[in-house]
Amino acid sequence: MVASLSVAFTFAASLVAAVPRPYIRDAPHDIERHRGCGTNIGAARKASAERRFQSERMPAESENATATLDIYFHVVYMNETIEGGYVPDSQIQAQVDTMNADYNSTGISWNLVNITRIQNEDWFLRVAPNSTQELEMKTTYRQGNASTLNVYTVGLMEGDGAGLLGYATFPMDFNDAPTNDGVVLLFSTLPGSSSPKYNLGRTLTHESGHWCGLYHTFQGGCTGSGDEVDDTPAEESPAYGCPLKRDTCSSKGADPVQNFMDYTDDACMTNFTKGQAKRIKAELRTYRGVDV
Repeated sequence: MVASLSVAFTFAASLVAAVPRPYIRDAPHDIERHRGCGTNIGAARKASAERRFQSERMPAESENATATLDIYFHVVYMNETIEGGYVPDSQIQAQVDTMNADYNSTGISWNLVNITRIQNEDWFLRVAPNSTQELEMKTTYRQGNASTLNVYTVGLMEGDGAGLLGYATFPMDFNDAPTNDGVVLLFSTLPGSSSPKYNLGRTLTHESGHWCGLYHTFQGGCTGSGDEVDDTPAEESPAYGCPLKRDTCSSKGADPVQNFMDYTDDACMTNFTKGQAKRIKAELRTYRGVDV
């Protein structure tokens, strides 16, 4: 999905259909939710992005190249409680450990450089895609260059951010909007946190996949070029839970429901494919200046 060239993971709560979105603030983690996409990206916009990528794509010097990317964590909290977003260093390290395990097959590893803690109730509650709060936060705290992943943990409780699990920018965005680059993450998706079904750290694995240039596995449904990766079978729509025998398209292969770029539960997600690893490296070479 590439229309706005940012991606949003959103919760859809079956129990709150009649409740205005701002009320999610009062009980953001005690309702059973599932993932859903908050960004609609049309085929024409994706086609334009892919034409650009193919024209600018940097060739690989070695298929076995590896790279380590730096991460800066920015913990935005409302008060010094876990419920208020004040997550401990141990959970952040566990998140980086999870990412390193999840990316092990891709040749990419992650190095935690620093953790910054920021008490700001307005940002904690109201950061959302393209919001004033997001711009203020990122302008003040973003670190590093194009190859540096900045992760901002917030509450995502109000306005357009209400109910989101997280969202990311794509590699090709960096030159036009370097300050905006990074991942915004719901604090309770870190390993050992409180989001039911989404507290094993796979939300950041997924969002960093977008930051590395991957689309959702269900991009484009059963037709067209899909997610631009040959070895992820076509998938008509996002999968929820862990439906291992799901097969929604007539083309070869069951739906890749265990892939990190689908919408299944954290415990169901287990892999990136070789094709996704190849695309990650190509995107990082082309747009983030990573020699991989």
